[in-house]
Amino acid sequence: MDTARAPDSETGGPSDAPAPPAPALPAAPSLGRKVRSAARWSLINTVVMRLGNFATGIVLARFALGPAEWGVYGIAQTVLLVLLSANELGVGLAIVRWEGDARRFAPTVLTLSALSSGLLYVALFAAAPTVAGLLGSPDAAGVLRVMCLCVVIDGVAQVPGGFLTREFAQGKRMIIDGLNFVLSTSVTLLLAFEGWGAMSFAWGAVAGNVVTLIGCSLAAPGTLKFGWDPEQARALLRFGLPLAGASMLALAVVNVDTMVVGATLGSVSLGFYVLAFNISGWPVRIISEAARRVSFAGFSRLADSPQALAQGFSRALGVVITATVPLCVLLAGLAGPAVQLIYGSQWAPAAAALPWLMALGLIRIGSELAYDCLVAIGQRRSLFLVQGLWLVALIPVLLAGARLNGIVGASQAHVLVAGGMVVPVFLVALSRGGIGVGRIARACAWPFLGGAVMAAIILGLKHRLGDGPLALLALGAIALAGYTLCVLPSRDFLRGVGPGDGPHRGRHRSSAPVRPTRQDMR
Repeated sequence: MDTARAPDSETGGPSDAPAPPAPALPAAPSLGRKVRSAARWSLINTVVMRLGNFATGIVLARFALGPAEWGVYGIAQTVLLVLLSANELGVGLAIVRWEGDARRFAPTVLTLSALSSGLLYVALFAAAPTVAGLLGSPDAAGVLRVMCLCVVIDGVAQVPGGFLTREFAQGKRMIIDGLNFVLSTSVTLLLAFEGWGAMSFAWGAVAGNVVTLIGCSLAAPGTLKFGWDPEQARALLRFGLPLAGASMLALAVVNVDTMVVGATLGSVSLGFYVLAFNISGWPVRIISEAARRVSFAGFSRLADSPQALAQGFSRALGVVITATVPLCVLLAGLAGPAVQLIYGSQWAPAAAALPWLMALGLIRIGSELAYDCLVAIGQRRSLFLVQGLWLVALIPVLLAGARLNGIVGASQAHVLVAGGMVVPVFLVALSRGGIGVGRIARACAWPFLGGAVMAAIILGLKHRLGDGPLALLALGAIALAGYTLCVLPSRDFLRGVGPGDGPHRGRHRSSAPVRPTRQDMR
């Protein structure tokens, strides 16, 4: 097998033997076009898929599954997400991040990813009854064993999926995700109405992941080749393990509440909490997921230029926050009538936790974008420390909140820790990477003002207009109009033509193609 020197453990640069020449990066305007095109496809993909999932969830909650089944599903989904965060030991990101010909080290990545995900699944299969019992849902053991088959499938799919991300091929990814959605939803609905309960989610997830693996393999042909190079493996593990650890901590932060609520309050309360958390995740999934499919690759291309990276991050943050704030404010301000209208009166208890979880969702969007930026510039230690601090502080506060005020207390605990401690720490880490607080404040100022105006409109008119469907529609339209007026002054900044980014500067960049050199990862 041909070998290439992979980046070493600390620098991300070449090791002691020469690496093959890195391909010239495209000129900045070309990269910008690729990123914008990929972002559009990713956003369309995410919106379509999430709307489909939203409709499916309504059907299941109204006609097939109750709070207890949702609680079991929440436990299984939590365990799956934590395992997926580290199933390939972080080495899959090398396909996106490292320069040079990725196909030369891809076989080693595939072997490592398949081995680690397989071992994780064997361990989970053996421990499933114990894990389910500790989390307060003994019935979840079988669901865990089936759903976590996705860990193995995802581990194999990391390499072809990484090539699609590296090439910004989000149009192809949309087709693949569409096929995933159609099959997984069909299987889930069929089994749910046949009385399979939470197990219907598990088999639906497995079917969808199989489609994704096949689709990615066909879209990136020749990438599913196993191979082994010991030197590459060592470099990949040195690169990936810190990222896998940080990723696992990040997902543990988001999902530890499910474990705490399940163990403390039982599966029925957990079902209400899972539904509220899923609703709060709509903006995160629609906006943040679309952005993250291109943000890491885009930030990686700008990592050699601190000024370009700072501009790119602040603009990306401004775009995602501007798009997210109105969704969060609407769902928080209209939580009660919205939950009952969409899901039915049996799910009304979930609404009490929703306003707090919407605030958490907004924080998550900013922190996830910051996470991708810090990974791209090599701030792995900062990430690990931030996520570790977040998790250590969150667990006792969640336990106290859940015991004092049920699912509302758990939601309040999340916001208290995230807003009061984690956001400042992320700001410090970004400042060390060259992204000052002033840029971040500029990106968030107008949407936050618009969000405050929206909240005032909703609070002032909600009781006067009532909570019928037409009243909610009218109130939402008035609030969105107020928000739009507030964020109009930021439109030039979001389009990249604000001060310092005018036409003259754009012409200068296009006349001198940017070709960053390989730099040490900090």
